[in-house]
Amino acid sequence: MRFSPLITDLYELTMLAGYLEEEMHETPAVFDLFYRQNPFRGGYAVFAGLDMALDYLENLAFSGKEIAYLQGLNLFRPRFLEFLRDFRFRGRITAPEEGTVVFGNEPLLTVEGSLAEAQFVETALLNIVNFQTLIATKAARVTHAAGDAQVIEFGLRRAQGPDGGSSVARAAFIGGVRSTSNVMAGMLYGIPVKGTHAHSWIMAFPDELTAFRAYAQVFPDSSILLVDTYDTLKSGMVNAITVAGELRAKGHELVGVRIDSGDLAYLSRQARHMLDEAGFPEARIVASNEVDEHVIESILSEGGEVDIYGVGTKLAVGMGDGGGALGGVYKLVRIGTEPKLKVTSDIAKATLPDRKKLLRAMMDDGGCVMDIIALADEDIRQGQKVYNPLNPLQFTHIPSEVHLADLRTVVMENGRRTGSRQTLDQLADRCRQQLACLPQGCLRFVNPHTYKVSISSGLQDLRLRLMEELQQA
Repeated sequence: MRFSPLITDLYELTMLAGYLEEEMHETPAVFDLFYRQNPFRGGYAVFAGLDMALDYLENLAFSGKEIAYLQGLNLFRPRFLEFLRDFRFRGRITAPEEGTVVFGNEPLLTVEGSLAEAQFVETALLNIVNFQTLIATKAARVTHAAGDAQVIEFGLRRAQGPDGGSSVARAAFIGGVRSTSNVMAGMLYGIPVKGTHAHSWIMAFPDELTAFRAYAQVFPDSSILLVDTYDTLKSGMVNAITVAGELRAKGHELVGVRIDSGDLAYLSRQARHMLDEAGFPEARIVASNEVDEHVIESILSEGGEVDIYGVGTKLAVGMGDGGGALGGVYKLVRIGTEPKLKVTSDIAKATLPDRKKLLRAMMDDGGCVMDIIALADEDIRQGQKVYNPLNPLQFTHIPSEVHLADLRTVVMENGRRTGSRQTLDQLADRCRQQLACLPQGCLRFVNPHTYKVSISSGLQDLRLRLMEELQQA
């Protein structure tokens, strides 16, 4: 898939032009893409968007039309426009696999290459990874709340444009929502597509029963009837049960009913009772209408009887406490042979310099204990002292009974992928398995457990030294 190189902020182009003029464009550079706080005030995030990011990097090239547009801005010199004709990404990318559970301050993507190429790709990579990771995380929260119930992604009409709608379906699948109403996403990514009908179908007919019968005649083996157009229990459910009986008499079965308004917990309980009493215990109940993890949790706590949740707006736009955007950033950590540090008066915003590795300490049963960010060439072992990246005075030790696994690999070298694409099912399975290995408190929606992310002594020493040098300067 090709993404236009003009999907960028203007300042990426002006910096690129400036580096060229200053003859700095070929200087080796390393950037880290990371975020500081878990989205939704939660206990984790689900890394997503890597495959799309690699597509962007592999196909990065300026067309004649795009260069002509930039020329028409009367901003750039001819030498720079000629430079763009052969501009490609030829660098290295180090990253976790998609579906990996990650935490604040951990390097997700590390981008290495010339200063020109590593700087220019900032905006597009942030656009892809921030959104995909946000939605995958929201989906994981929703599916965790739903438990054994299924979840369908219904968010296309509220998503951020057509491209955003398909990206939502893909990222949501990684997070555990394994079907969508979005037909384009079904074609692009092989995601199962599902849906029912709208209230307008009911209103287009003389009465509700006629509308139900017509829909069942067209789709006798896949009918889910929307029962809340007029009165859910006194009209919709009564007519749906009538049609269910007529379908059965013809050798078919009603798949279920959908409730899209009102008290979903109460109405689903009553609908379940009516279906069971009428002899249709296999008919399923779908609930939609502004559903998210908190609504699902509430429905279950009140004894709701929902088999399938249709989750739309709040998933598609990443709505929730602290939601709306992941807040990922892209920072220079090395240029030439020199490690680099961005430092402010707030140590929480001081970056972690130089090339790094990301290790996960795990028990033999796969349970996650802590993550350690260390310098790339640093020897990390059990028992070593590690530090809180937000407070250099706080430290702990890596437990002796754990084993350490490097969460990241080189996924692109010389601008080309180093491995084959994984299926969305593989990515979703990884997410599910990793969530199961987290401390259970991390999955809470309110006051989740804070998973420990530490930095090594070598990284701590380098960061403090660079801070001191900057202060002296």
